[in-house]
Amino acid sequence: HVFLTKQPNCIKFGTLKPYQLEGLNWMIHLAEKGLNGILADEMGLGKTLQSISILAYHYEYLKIQGPHLICVPKSTLSNWMNELNRWCPSLRAIRFHGGKEEREALSEENEKTGEMEDDNSDNPRAWDVCVTTYEVANTERKALGRFAWKYLVIDEAHRLKNEASIFSTTVRNFNTSHRLLLTGTPLQNNLHELWALLNFLLPDIFSSSEQFDEWFNLEIDDADAKKTMIEQLHKILRPFMIRRLKSDVAKGLPPKTETLLMVGMSKMQKQLYKKLLLRDIEAITGKNTSSGKTAILNIVMQLRKCCNHPYLFEGVEDRTLDPLGEHLVENCGKLNMVDKLLKRLKERGSRVLIFTQMTRILDILEDYMVMRGYKYCRIDGNTDYEDRERGIDEFNAPNSEKFCFILSTRAGGLGINLQTADTCILYDSDWNPQADLQAQDRCHRLGQKKPVSIYRLVSENTVEEKIVERAQQKLKLDAMVVQQGRLKEADKLSKEDVMAAVRFGADAVFRSEESTITDLDIDVILERGAAKTKELADKIQKAEKGDLLDFRLDGGVSAQTFEGVDYSDAELRKQLRLLAADSMGKRDRRPPPTTYNAVMQPTASMMIKDRKVKLPNSLRLPSMEDHQFYNRERLMELSKLEFELYASLKDDGKLPPKEYIMQKKTLLPDELGEEKLELLEEGFSDWTRSQF
Repeated sequence: HVFLTKQPNCIKFGTLKPYQLEGLNWMIHLAEKGLNGILADEMGLGKTLQSISILAYHYEYLKIQGPHLICVPKSTLSNWMNELNRWCPSLRAIRFHGGKEEREALSEENEKTGEMEDDNSDNPRAWDVCVTTYEVANTERKALGRFAWKYLVIDEAHRLKNEASIFSTTVRNFNTSHRLLLTGTPLQNNLHELWALLNFLLPDIFSSSEQFDEWFNLEIDDADAKKTMIEQLHKILRPFMIRRLKSDVAKGLPPKTETLLMVGMSKMQKQLYKKLLLRDIEAITGKNTSSGKTAILNIVMQLRKCCNHPYLFEGVEDRTLDPLGEHLVENCGKLNMVDKLLKRLKERGSRVLIFTQMTRILDILEDYMVMRGYKYCRIDGNTDYEDRERGIDEFNAPNSEKFCFILSTRAGGLGINLQTADTCILYDSDWNPQADLQAQDRCHRLGQKKPVSIYRLVSENTVEEKIVERAQQKLKLDAMVVQQGRLKEADKLSKEDVMAAVRFGADAVFRSEESTITDLDIDVILERGAAKTKELADKIQKAEKGDLLDFRLDGGVSAQTFEGVDYSDAELRKQLRLLAADSMGKRDRRPPPTTYNAVMQPTASMMIKDRKVKLPNSLRLPSMEDHQFYNRERLMELSKLEFELYASLKDDGKLPPKEYIMQKKTLLPDELGEEKLELLEEGFSDWTRSQF
């Protein structure tokens, strides 16, 4: 058994830390035994460097120069190339990406010079490591499938959690000697996802998901039997997975402090929030029992947009005003808070990352940055590769003038190194706390020299409070999964849970429409935020372990209770409906267009049945045969919602241009639209029944 006491000589840029050398020895041991593994260190501990070091070991000690294949998210492609060239210049790395013609030319060149199934080619390869993205691996699976890969490394390996997805099927068919998965979040939702990773690594051992679920059925009531079962699962996992936490190994990493900042709403936001509640009052109060979970989730999305900025809605912004005027800040509690924070952070020489779920908020933040004269960079899902890399390089450059980097949480939260920033503002929160953690770790990672401050903005007395509470509780339980063995499968978010979150704080909104934005000094605000953060942490600490998605976090007080009033009471619901009837007001039929490209809101005409309306081809679903493994049920739900939205917009004469629809391929709001496109991507559209 080989055991290295020092790093390979071809690792040039710096010195491996002791735990990284330990990780290298673990990977060497796996390779000697002919096993594959999961490197599951917490985000920011250098999984990229450790995986490069195992390739360097094979190069230096075993004289194996590849070929190796590394599949990564598009956002991390440049970082992987930089790290390979910096840490191990002896390994010749190529980037397999770009347009179709560029990929075809590179593929043809590789076929001419590179060996396919053996190492005895007369035309030696011009490269050792091929770095590509998930999407290109799918597109070029035929070309990549010709090689006999020594190592297949997959970054952000939770991409494989659906064993029936196109990417999972693609890489399973590659000829590989060793497989290494990298993930900072080995278990995000349930045991089936863990089985999918283990099945990819060891298909002969973990062949049946049904058998795996049967072995580890943690729904049993026998505590001793459950404890024994968890111990057995840990024994099974231990040889194939290694996980270290920053708190255990990165003693020199500066501390990270998170502060919860409760933000008031402007008068405009309160009026809009109230109208959104009133528009769907029957569903919210439970009177309309036919409202499905999808409809309730759409209400949540509209409320969250209101919390983020009222100008996300059509017709709200006064087009007669200067688009870069103070109204942009004054009409939004969160942007008002960001304004105060950035002024203080600029004075003390900090540099800031701002993350949001909504790309249209990035548009507003860009206008704000121009208005205040702050130098900034931006990354979202539509940023092309060259602009993305240019922005990262400009921000990280010595003596950079860039003060802020504004990013979408999903596009900018993976694999990007921005440790030249020391402050992270989470403009809004994700239902899945792991996404927010990944965003924070863009700056809180190895190489950070300063203490890191995280500011999470939450609109007070709104649905956002419940989202954050649920996420924080889930995060606490997720931490117990791998370290302490809590492996109970997470229940899905129920319609009742979502409705309870929507109702939370409704009373405060109906009682007053006056602005609750505070004029307090920023120091007082930060002090109160620290106290609120501790209060939430204490509440979650005391919460019963129960259901991961249970909103009852405070010793049995329902989420439908606010300021001591139980809104599940039938009489109170009746009073709320009466209040709603008095407050309806007139709705404009055709409001003026907004500055921002907001998705148009659903109207009452959505509910009209039996219209002879046909969706354009770009919005229609494929045939979705059984053998193509689509999530048919969920896609049909989303398509029905999209049809109603399309019909409503058509009735009101508000349909976007055909070119816009063809480009976006969906009319659904942000999160639902992304979900639809992702589900379509996971199916096997080109499979015929005979191939199946």
